[in-house]
Amino acid sequence: MEFFLIVPLVLVVLVAGLHVVSVARIRIELLGAVREGARVAATHPDPSRAVEAVVGALAPEMAERARVSVTRPSVPGRIARVSASLPHTIDLLVWSDLRVEVSASASMMTEK
Repeated sequence: MEFFLIVPLVLVVLVAGLHVVSVARIRIELLGAVREGARVAATHPDPSRAVEAVVGALAPEMAERARVSVTRPSVPGRIARVSASLPHTIDLLVWSDLRVEVSASASMMTEK
């Protein structure tokens, strides 16, 4: 009897853990893309090239949902910042359509 009471709870915990891992994977991918955008922002004066670098580094299904912002001063030696956020929907059995906003940012000193 106890077995049949525990199994659903274990399954819910397992599914929730898998969703946490998927959100962490998305955050790592987004952070890598933002770092690539910061490298481009530090070396090129056009902020649209940094946005293109971020979108190009993401998987196509992530790139279409990503919101990217670039702050790049025109003076060399100042900090260029690139931020991106991505809405992610988690569909659990208990909660349907739980939305999580995954975000990442990176900064780098401008060179030119």
